Amino acid sequence: MSPLSITEIIRLLAEEYGAVSWRQHHDPLSELIMAILSQNTSDHNSRRAFDRLITSFGDWEAVAEADVEDIAQAIKPGGLAQVKAPRIKKVLEQISTQRGSFDMDFLGEMPVDEARAWLRALTGVGPKTASCVLLFSLGKPALPVDTHIHRVSKRLGLVDSKASAEKAHEILGAMVSAEDVYQFHIHMIEHGRRVCKAQHPRCHECALLQGCPTGHILLGGVRESGSVTTGVATRSSS
Repeated sequence: MSPLSITEIIRLLAEEYGAVSWRQHHDPLSELIMAILSQNTSDHNSRRAFDRLITSFGDWEAVAEADVEDIAQAIKPGGLAQVKAPRIKKVLEQISTQRGSFDMDFLGEMPVDEARAWLRALTGVGPKTASCVLLFSLGKPALPVDTHIHRVSKRLGLVDSKASAEKAHEILGAMVSAEDVYQFHIHMIEHGRRVCKAQHPRCHECALLQGCPTGHILLGGVRESGSVTTGVATRSSS
């Protein structure tokens, strides 16, 4: 079995889920706050927290002036509110102090590495959060590696099984061409949610099985045990 190339993965996933085109998700500051709220929580809960934050305060100026406890109360549905509220407050303070406003469109004029470094200098902003801002709000070729992409990439052998998410950002960022970053990101997440799940991956339905070493191991165990569920579940929990 030969491992799949990035080009082959993109082609197979596009055939499975359909082609996607870049669209702006939010303005840069809103995307930044959304990304902070999404840290260590589900998309559903982070969206609820974001919506409540906007509904409660109206704009980012009001959030910046609010008490941390009031921010925490607004974002409580997203989880870890006592951690994220002071982080949001501090980030807004840093941006306002450095730029004199909350307009972050200037990042669009900077090279990707410089824009990423500027964002990473903000409190609590790691590689995934910075990449979300750059990709989703500005259309820059910065690849966010979330838990789904990290898991699927390890199973495909694109990154070492022990590689951290931060290391995976470096490795995958160098492998995926600029024009394919958005599609690769969207499709890998979709694949992780639908098929290559953390528990009970559906390897027998996987469009990437032909070049997936983990899938072949899992299905080999299934054939030996005679049970799809037992074979996959046992392997994935180890």
